[in-house]
Amino acid sequence: MQNDLLEPKSNKSKFLQLLVVSSLIFGMFFGSGNLIFPVHLGQMAGNNWFAAAVGFAVSGSLFPLLAILAVVVTKSDGLYDLARPVGRHYAALFLVLVHLTIGPFFGTPRTAATAFEMAAKPFLPAQFTQLSMFVFTAVFFGLAYALSVHQNKLVKYVGKYLNTIFLVLLAVIFVVAFTNPMGGLNHMPTTAYQTTATISGMLEGYNTVDAVALLALSVTFVHSVKGLGYRDKQLSSLTAKAGTMAITLEVFVYLGLVLLGAFSLNKMRLSANGGDALSTIVGDYFGNFGAALLGVLVTLGVFTTALGLVASFAQDFHKLFPKVSYLTWLRLTCFVSFVVANAGLDTIISYSLPVLMLLYPLSLALILVSLTVHNKPYAGVVYKMTIAFTVLPAVLDMFNAAPAALQAGFVKTVLNVYHQYLPFASLGLGWVTPTLLGFVLGLVLGKMGVFVTSNETVTQESKY
Repeated sequence: MQNDLLEPKSNKSKFLQLLVVSSLIFGMFFGSGNLIFPVHLGQMAGNNWFAAAVGFAVSGSLFPLLAILAVVVTKSDGLYDLARPVGRHYAALFLVLVHLTIGPFFGTPRTAATAFEMAAKPFLPAQFTQLSMFVFTAVFFGLAYALSVHQNKLVKYVGKYLNTIFLVLLAVIFVVAFTNPMGGLNHMPTTAYQTTATISGMLEGYNTVDAVALLALSVTFVHSVKGLGYRDKQLSSLTAKAGTMAITLEVFVYLGLVLLGAFSLNKMRLSANGGDALSTIVGDYFGNFGAALLGVLVTLGVFTTALGLVASFAQDFHKLFPKVSYLTWLRLTCFVSFVVANAGLDTIISYSLPVLMLLYPLSLALILVSLTVHNKPYAGVVYKMTIAFTVLPAVLDMFNAAPAALQAGFVKTVLNVYHQYLPFASLGLGWVTPTLLGFVLGLVLGKMGVFVTSNETVTQESKY
């Protein structure tokens, strides 16, 4: 069925569709974290802001782009398809873990909780905070459900309208701030950014969750592009081009936000978090109107992300459990997200970091093999060896980020050995060496003829 937004025949309409799909992709993954983390990064990095921004762009932009391309080149119709070469049970478990993390347990509730904290709470009496949050999150997820019922219309709602308004408001802030900067860029960075600014910036980019999220959200993009009438190679090409445009725009936005943070040190001290920093900066330029402007900006940013998250959850779980309809899964994720959101933003964030430290290495390992060997006859063994070598360091990184109570005794001893002897482990990148080792070993075994049967490889019939 053709989408009534545009006709995909003329060159002009194709270019307009490319812009709209790019806007859709940007809008779905650019949420509150993408807005506030770079500002705080700029404050912490000081005069090393550019090196830190490069690191942040690697994990916050390059990795998400590779995630989109991994879904496109493998023609995967969901996260389960993408991970299936590792094994069906692993694929199902990975899908569930990713979607519960970026979906109703952490990611999706965080969108509503952040919107409430920055857009509603500052204007409400303290005694009504809990009741107000209940009402706010109910309306938030009610609207998310209503707009996600018809999957094909996400292109229109997010790409054409909501994200366009968001980008216009952000551009206004940039124009005002950079035509009247707060000062120079000569402030000393915090300790972590004095010698390892790029690596510290890359680890800060983990908090955006984008590389993990886009493995799941990419299927939503594909379904939306299908609604424009594209199939096969045209669909793959448009999705890849739109993803590249969206990520390129994101890099420039990140640079602008990091600069905002670095400039702000001339008028303010290092903030506790990016939300406080951005609120102070916008307030300095726009006065009382700034709080309302920032509230609208953040709400638009997180709401478009929430639409993508609830839709991708319902799409992938319907594929894994086809007897349960898309609408039923959509209702479930919206309801659970509403319940969890009322636990509060701080609680959600505190529990999400350990899980992210587990999922990021596994996601990046999956992206690596998907982009390099998905169509090889020995792909199965490379997938399995790469993931097998990634699991242990990913689990150790998870425990390292967990509350101190879970790091006592034997776990603490193992973590000390892990950080002392494995390269980059103390920096939070201990998975890199084992992952590459598993990948190379898989290639060697595969080319020697030690590989699984072809029905376990990633090579699939086109589902587009």
